[in-house]
Amino acid sequence: MKSTIKRLTGFLIIGLLCTGMLSQAQARTVVFLSSDSLTSTQRAISGARSAIKAEFSDVHFETVTIRADATSLEEELATARKLSPEIILTIGSASTRIAKENFPNTPVVFSSVMYPVISGFVESTVNPGHMITGASLDIPVDIQFSKFVQIIPDLKKLGVLYTSNTAPLIPPSRVVAAEMGLELVALEVATPKDLPRALDSLTRVVDGIWSVADPNLFDPQSTRYILLNTLRRGVPFMGFSRYVVESGALFALDFDYKAIGRQAGRIANKILNGAVPGRIEVTTPDIIWFHYNEKTAQHVKVTIPPELVAIAKEVYR
Repeated sequence: MKSTIKRLTGFLIIGLLCTGMLSQAQARTVVFLSSDSLTSTQRAISGARSAIKAEFSDVHFETVTIRADATSLEEELATARKLSPEIILTIGSASTRIAKENFPNTPVVFSSVMYPVISGFVESTVNPGHMITGASLDIPVDIQFSKFVQIIPDLKKLGVLYTSNTAPLIPPSRVVAAEMGLELVALEVATPKDLPRALDSLTRVVDGIWSVADPNLFDPQSTRYILLNTLRRGVPFMGFSRYVVESGALFALDFDYKAIGRQAGRIANKILNGAVPGRIEVTTPDIIWFHYNEKTAQHVKVTIPPELVAIAKEVYR
């Protein structure tokens, strides 16, 4: 009797061990590739993990943080390769570029990327192409313009400054503006010396100024100059992030990084279910926050509509 119990116990233990080994062998790995540990990055990772875990409880997650120097980069890439990821989920443009260049045969899902087409990550947002797609930070232009019109009902001419970096955004934005009965007046800033002249010309003819997230234009010094001069001339200026609103822009639309991460996680789920990455449409933010600056509104003599005041995520005073 005792020997029978021992045999049964032995079979049970072996069975459990085999089941555990089988489960481990079948577990699929998703590698998060990032270039920093900012709160926004951690929120995006958290959102993606929760979305994937909701559908695939057996997925194993690893995080690899890419550092700037070349030696560390090679070591970190080697670490990522050893993990044999089924999907690489990147946070931000820097890690996305590295993943696309170094893992051409592994599905890449990006998160928290601005202008993925201009950045060269995808061929188009509808048909990304090859092995990459993801969740962008690009709030549709029609939504941005609609909020501007809601705040400035008699808006007719909308200005924008841009550089060669963001020039591809202008023609489609001009079409959207025309469809909404607006004229988009766009002036290129080729060098920092061109900014005063361009801004002066723009503020003389437009009813408001829209901005695009262009790092070649909005360095700290240029941003201060634009904010000070639009305030001085009483021209409503729409920032491209809540940080610009905090500094003095009238308002901005912003996104929730955790929600962006969830969108990327849901895209990863489609790939884990067999979908081809390059055929999955790039997403835009599904949760959009409204921020405004009360002091700026008073200065430029604009009243924020009550329905927007009621839903404002942040009000800067």
